[in-house]
Amino acid sequence: MIKAYYYLFYRIYRFWENVSDPKFWSDWKAGIVIIVLELFLLASIFIYYKIFFNRYVHLSESNRDIIIPLLLVVIPNYFAFVHTDRWKDYVKEFDALPKKDNKIGGWIVFGFILLVIANLIFSIYLMSKVDWSQYR
Repeated sequence: MIKAYYYLFYRIYRFWENVSDPKFWSDWKAGIVIIVLELFLLASIFIYYKIFFNRYVHLSESNRDIIIPLLLVVIPNYFAFVHTDRWKDYVKEFDALPKKDNKIGGWIVFGFILLVIANLIFSIYLMSKVDWSQYR
């Protein structure tokens, strides 16, 4: 599972290397994309929980409800990739894979990213179908 996580980083890193000119900070861009995907997953989980289990739950006005999950996502990503520069080792390792395997892996990563985004959109759609006036 951790290998798949690093491969996700690798594919996003390669994407930024291929599309951005000049090529700089691709590791940071890939890390930010992963953080955004994780926050999308957390948001959709919260929305599903709110819809199916507890319609009265909401984020409070305090920043604690936002900052704690954000830190729980950002800090592990920072230490997994940027802090130790281990991402360079993973890039070398995955670059050595056969071209066919990397192409298949790229499509799997693309599908995963689409699935995460579609999941968030679907959860927001479900949330829009609830009559929230009953729960205020």
